[in-house]
Amino acid sequence: MSTPAAGWYPDPSDQRQNRWWNGSGWTEHVQQIQPPGAAQAVPLLPPPLAQAGEAVEKAKKKLPLWAWILIGVLTLMVGILLSPIFTVLWLVVLITGIVALAKNTPTWLRFPSRKAAAIVTAVSAVCFLLTGSMANAVLGNTSNDAASSASSSVAPTSENTASPEPSATPADDEDVAEPVPFTGDASTITDSSSTQGMTALEVLETIPVKGRAPKTGYDRDLFGQRWLDVDRNGCDTRNDILIRDLQGETLSGPCKVLTGMLDDPFTGARIDFVRGQGTSELIQIDHVVALSDAWQKGAQQLTPDQRATFANDPLNLLAVDGSANAQKGDGDAATWLPSNKSFRCEYVARQVAVKATYGLWVTQAERDAIARVLTACPDQPAPTSTFAAVVPAPEPQPVVEAPAPVEQPAQPAPVPLVEQPVQPAPPAQPAQPAPPSNVYYENCTAVRNAGAAPIRTGDPGYSRKLDRDGDGVACE
Repeated sequence: MSTPAAGWYPDPSDQRQNRWWNGSGWTEHVQQIQPPGAAQAVPLLPPPLAQAGEAVEKAKKKLPLWAWILIGVLTLMVGILLSPIFTVLWLVVLITGIVALAKNTPTWLRFPSRKAAAIVTAVSAVCFLLTGSMANAVLGNTSNDAASSASSSVAPTSENTASPEPSATPADDEDVAEPVPFTGDASTITDSSSTQGMTALEVLETIPVKGRAPKTGYDRDLFGQRWLDVDRNGCDTRNDILIRDLQGETLSGPCKVLTGMLDDPFTGARIDFVRGQGTSELIQIDHVVALSDAWQKGAQQLTPDQRATFANDPLNLLAVDGSANAQKGDGDAATWLPSNKSFRCEYVARQVAVKATYGLWVTQAERDAIARVLTACPDQPAPTSTFAAVVPAPEPQPVVEAPAPVEQPAQPAPVPLVEQPVQPAPPAQPAQPAPPSNVYYENCTAVRNAGAAPIRTGDPGYSRKLDRDGDGVACE
């Protein structure tokens, strides 16, 4: 026998009332039965507890909190991905609202009033700005990903040839059509004595340690035009460095390097250089001490000529693999070192020499990193800049030869003494009277008339008024 459904049933204990059956048992809720002939029967409604029970049952059927969170996240992701479309839609609504407000005429949106049109226009403006920002982020990331994939699609040509990505700042390595002569004075802060004949460790001890200054005000143009002809040899600095560092190079004219081969000091790889679009940037000219790093460590105090010299000093320049140069950026020895460990000693020695030559400082972390590298090569010499003033060598002192010993003549044999007759003593001379001590001269004319000029300190008649220059001699 099946259990009756929930509802009102005659109360088994009192036939004058109905009792609520909840489907499994009787409850305490009762309703009086209307007597026959009543004006209107009162509808039998479920008891309040039953309504609450049904609400609880409905609540149990609601989605859990995690489901609502998942739905919200998915909705947000769909909104972000479709934000370009939503941006266009909100723009259409915004324009329509503006037209409806301006002309006060009905539009396809059928605004019921100007107030409704104003509200919809304001909401659409806010939504347009939000979705537009998201669309810009989505489209910007898509274009950046496409550019990154395109730049990484260059394949290596051989096992011994590296294929770095183009530099992030290719402007530094642009080919210069005609070298620009340097019109300033190539100069450094210190002379050649700051590095010449010294080890890198010894030079490191002379460099001050300070904190990094702000990068405020830094601009590449503050270091002069790119690749000047500072040494005035008729070639720009980039071609000078390529000629110095490449092997088997071919030239067009006296300066322009067309091809060559580089044993890259940063990676140890062998890279073929071919001048041209998309190939020249595979080999870049690195500033061993980066320009922005120098700006934050003392270059702000350099003169414009000294900064231009710094940026074009061969001591501070190396032809290197383009991708390795991009990885280095403006890092110092504390943040970046070449992957080719055999070159690290020479690399940090160059950094030390550059900073000593141009009066720059190092941070504590940078100094510690350089010192760690140089402990493996304590005798690594510090190179010297060709722009540093050469200190003349001290002139040799003349050697004074000791005089040759003079032979002494032989002493003659002693001659026997012959007694001489004693001569009588000469008669005593009368004593000369002492000059008067109270002599007084009115002036030098009186001294000269007396025949006593010049007179000296202690002579009779000497006085300070006669000796105007105070040298002890009066009336010269």
